[in-house]
Amino acid sequence: MRVDPYGNQAQGGRRGFGGFRWWILLLFGLYAAWSWFGNAKTDPYTGETAHYGTSADEEVQLGEQAFVQVLNDASSQRALLASSAPQSQAVSQIAQRLIDKVPQVTEALARQNNQQAPTDYRNFKWSVAVINSQEANAFCLPGGKMAVYTGLFPVTQNDDALAVVMGHEIAHALLRHGSQRMAQQKLVQLGQVAAGAAVGGMDPQQQQMIMGALGAGAQYGLVLPYGRNHETQADKVGLMLAAAACYDPRQAVPLWQRMSQLGGGQRPAEFASTHPDPANRIQVLQQLMPTALKFYEANCANKPLAAN
Repeated sequence: MRVDPYGNQAQGGRRGFGGFRWWILLLFGLYAAWSWFGNAKTDPYTGETAHYGTSADEEVQLGEQAFVQVLNDASSQRALLASSAPQSQAVSQIAQRLIDKVPQVTEALARQNNQQAPTDYRNFKWSVAVINSQEANAFCLPGGKMAVYTGLFPVTQNDDALAVVMGHEIAHALLRHGSQRMAQQKLVQLGQVAAGAAVGGMDPQQQQMIMGALGAGAQYGLVLPYGRNHETQADKVGLMLAAAACYDPRQAVPLWQRMSQLGGGQRPAEFASTHPDPANRIQVLQQLMPTALKFYEANCANKPLAAN
């Protein structure tokens, strides 16, 4: 008879599903429920329940550290554009107009959701860099550190569309999506550890089968949908920011139509991606457009939009 350290016994060295230690998963489930739901908060920007893995101040510090690395890498490759370069100047002007509207949009969205407006953004140390790269990308790290890659310009084609992209990236920082992803990753990692311990008394082939199934379930049932929801949230908040800053929010639709053609239009099915399908994304943006236009009209009375 073999006696394992967890107190399970197996005859003749044979293992089976009886070696599955359910009590470990039960303890994990209880802890996960306490940790996840006990620390739930309502996101003022969306009205949805959110979970955070670090404090807002810690996020700012992490963002600053990551941005220094980005700038160092770009400088070493001679890809960092000077702040006096025309492209840098244009991007900085767009960024500043968006940043100036953060307090107003934050207050308005929080009021819509019957929440107190957050003030975390007051500790942001905003800055933006332009990096010479063929990559069509931009980002805003926690704490307001932004970068725009020159490969994005042929896709955006105009300041309005570029403002939509930059507003979207700023929204990720305002919504504290980095901290939310950390909370999710901690939960998934702890679940993997618990599952590994739970199947420790089973046949190796069965262990591999169960761990593979659990990993796929976490990926497709939690991680990817979580990422798609964050993208949709950032689309909404970013669109309102762009509109309040007097950029034409209607440019979001042709922008994402162009985005959908990158890479020859080939992409995984939505359920296997962290980003919404472009057609679904455009549909959501169209639904948000009346609200975005109200933000525009409330802030840009002296700059009426041309008829579409």
